[in-house]
Amino acid sequence: MENALRLLFALFVFLVAALVFGIWRQDGDSYGLMNLVRSESPDGEKLPAAGAKLSLKDVSVLSRLNEEFAKLSAAVLPSVVSINTKTVRRGEVRWHPFFGLVGERARIIPGLGSGAIISKDGFVITNYHVIVDVAEVQIITNDNKKYPARILDANPDRDIALLKIESHRTDFPALKFANSDEVQVGQIVFAVGNPFGLSGTVTQGIISARDRHLSDSQLDYLQTDTVINPGNSGGPLVNIFGEIVGINVAIYRGDENVRAWQGVGLAVPANEARTIVEGIKATMKANAAKTAGLTSTGRGFLGLEVSSEPVEIDPVWGTARRGALITDISPGSPAAEAGLKPGDVVTKFQGMAFRSPGDLLQIIRTQPPESEVKLEVIRNSKIGDIIARLGERPDSGL
Repeated sequence: MENALRLLFALFVFLVAALVFGIWRQDGDSYGLMNLVRSESPDGEKLPAAGAKLSLKDVSVLSRLNEEFAKLSAAVLPSVVSINTKTVRRGEVRWHPFFGLVGERARIIPGLGSGAIISKDGFVITNYHVIVDVAEVQIITNDNKKYPARILDANPDRDIALLKIESHRTDFPALKFANSDEVQVGQIVFAVGNPFGLSGTVTQGIISARDRHLSDSQLDYLQTDTVINPGNSGGPLVNIFGEIVGINVAIYRGDENVRAWQGVGLAVPANEARTIVEGIKATMKANAAKTAGLTSTGRGFLGLEVSSEPVEIDPVWGTARRGALITDISPGSPAAEAGLKPGDVVTKFQGMAFRSPGDLLQIIRTQPPESEVKLEVIRNSKIGDIIARLGERPDSGL
């Protein structure tokens, strides 16, 4: 008991001494106990009381960042498109005991993806798996305008395809490619696309890793934690400057039963995507030069007349969307010898679709005589190929 009283007395003496010392120092320049009791900071300012509201001046950096993200989204969204596709699945043919072979009706299966406009004249980059084996492609821009599109070419290994919007516009808003070799882990990125058909969706994250492999093919991908879902395929992954650093291609699903986002997305690096696009354009340019060379020497002639208006082809045929209706055949012409007839609808020439009947005639004129050509033709509700050998165009004829 006596020891406890001594301890309490000693504690009392210490507190009194500390109080006296603090009062003695309060008139000096040093920061002391009484300053702390009065909630003063070392520089003389009053410390904020507990529970004080946050001032907007304290979040000026966050406010500016918020505005910049909004500006970036507004700048990128007009260049990102929805890609709607139609794929024809032919019905099965079965044997019926009373009717013989009976074919089921073909089914039209819709598809959805995203893409990015990369040139003012309407070139669009997307994933190959978005457009593979489709019968029709339609592009919807961010302002809800709809355009038909052509598939120019693709690289299946890298899952990259190049489309062309069929329009005379030359003022499409386009995105530029960044140098993906300079991308760093931790860098802020944005995924823009149409997940689940929700157009104009922007999600934000970072580059989680580089050089990720989707399979044992050892193809490199950028990994991101930016939210990516079905429908984002083919959309761009952009940096804070609105440049494409990658093309979103896949999401990782640890649980195969879960199709939603699980935190890991993969994108084809921009440098590889750009190389593929440039390769496709170079091939197209070479082919165009070759065709131009034939224009001066080619005098191809079939001897057919076609309607000036294109024929719209039902997607159920699984061929081109437009055809040329043959209205007349010159007697004894290469077309007559090949078996072409008035009423036939030509859908492809040498396996390639054409935009109008006039384009078909122009293609024929540029081919050299004696060339063997293949025409895809619809006749009497059947589709097939007809082989013809071109003649030389008369001066006054076709």
